[in-house]
Amino acid sequence: MTEKILSHTFANGLVLVAEPMRSLESAAFSFLVPSGCVHDPTDRGGLASFLSEMIMRGAGNRDNRRLVLDLDNLGVERHESVADAHAYFSGVTLSENLPAALTVYADVLRRPHLPEEHLEMVRQIMLQEIQAIEDEPAQKLAIELRRRYYRSPWGRPSQGERRAVESITLDDVRAMFAERFRAAGTILGVAGRFEWEPLKEAVGRLLGDWPGGPDARPDQATAQPTVGHVAHESQQTQIGIAYPSVPYRDDRYFEAWGAVGVLSGGMSARLFTEVRERRGLCYSIHAACHSLRDCGGVFCHAATSADRAQETLDVTLGELVRLARGIEEHELTRLKARIKSALIMQQESSAARSASLARDWYHLGRSRSLEEVSRRIDRLSCASINAYLTECPPRDFTAVTLGPEKLEMPNGVS
Repeated sequence: MTEKILSHTFANGLVLVAEPMRSLESAAFSFLVPSGCVHDPTDRGGLASFLSEMIMRGAGNRDNRRLVLDLDNLGVERHESVADAHAYFSGVTLSENLPAALTVYADVLRRPHLPEEHLEMVRQIMLQEIQAIEDEPAQKLAIELRRRYYRSPWGRPSQGERRAVESITLDDVRAMFAERFRAAGTILGVAGRFEWEPLKEAVGRLLGDWPGGPDARPDQATAQPTVGHVAHESQQTQIGIAYPSVPYRDDRYFEAWGAVGVLSGGMSARLFTEVRERRGLCYSIHAACHSLRDCGGVFCHAATSADRAQETLDVTLGELVRLARGIEEHELTRLKARIKSALIMQQESSAARSASLARDWYHLGRSRSLEEVSRRIDRLSCASINAYLTECPPRDFTAVTLGPEKLEMPNGVS
């Protein structure tokens, strides 16, 4: 089992939150830097992702090749990505290599080269990613659904748009780095085998004098429900539906999560059983909770043939509306078993825990232990989930379809 979660906030605003997992030989780290795509200028969509690509191309006294080699020699399995609020930089390595890995990432976050000779190379990578979305209808639909559900800038795609990416300059990249890469709002989650006091001392030495600065975020709000269609020549139709839910920080989040778990998650879940198996309407269907810091939603996706698209939309919406009538005890039993299995898997993954610690801190101002989450799941009941569904039933739907023909919302569904 894991031990007590430890945390420290440095004078510059940097937060270190860590959980020892002494049964492991690895240690993982996750940096959340407040440089997500919501901070892209309106005419430079994709700039945060562009910066994330550029920032790993040399830092401190390491050129691009030396940076990669040093991380490889430390055995660091690394990952970088950009979401709405943050740029993510994470890695996992042997526990004895954690201090050296953090030393490298201190240079990455504070002293990147942002080399001009790599600008066009990165631009082509970004443009290829945008082009690849055109060949992935499901991803294209997901981007459009999010854009319509969340008010700008929270619905922006991190990839940006072709015209904006083509216009990004080195000055744009350097300006965003200077503005957004700072200690205030940055969270470092660490999990695995480590000693707390040496870790805190090392982070303080490497990042304690990193300039702070304000952690400004745009306001968050959901848009009004809309129905839209994206014309796409295909024999298939993609269907996206979103509706309001509570954010992760809400006391009722686990009830909302449990309700969606009954709806989607495994081959016995309602959407899979009713829409795919019994009626054979689609080849893929799922739903999941999504949370910004102050608002959230449930996002559903179905992929089907064009000739069965309208029926798929009707039946899927029918299942969403039916969920408001409540769940049954056998559904809750299966849900809890599935969630507990996932928690056990997290106990064996330092990478998953370091990411969870940092995300929890962003949403809650603290981090939940796996034991706390387990106890909260144990408290879920049909009565508590059904009370939530009575108070917050699926409604006010935003629906987007992508395919050859526009579909119609069923009567009585809003």
